[in-house]
Amino acid sequence: MEGGEEAAAAAVAAVDSKDLQQQSKALDKLTDRVEDRQLDSTRVQSAMAALASSKEADWNAMRMREKELAAVKINPIDVDIIANELELDKKIAERTLREHKGDAVAAVRYLLR
Repeated sequence: MEGGEEAAAAAVAAVDSKDLQQQSKALDKLTDRVEDRQLDSTRVQSAMAALASSKEADWNAMRMREKELAAVKINPIDVDIIANELELDKKIAERTLREHKGDAVAAVRYLLR
């Protein structure tokens, strides 16, 4: 029986060995690390330049919009009426009137929706 016991022990050891290998592979998959990539400084600089130019373009567009709105002629009486009747700050009433090209009815409709 000693030979049979040795064979059984060898079979258990083989199963344990396979199980350990599978566990090891599973653990390796979980703990695999992506190697740190070194950033290419030119890529970083170009990305930063793109962000800066985008921000500058947005800023310029906003300034142009403000200039357009400032050029719109509005009636100060309309500003007072809208501000008083809708209980708004005069700046909001004026801005809304300018955005609607001085059309008080359109501005009020916009503010009431």
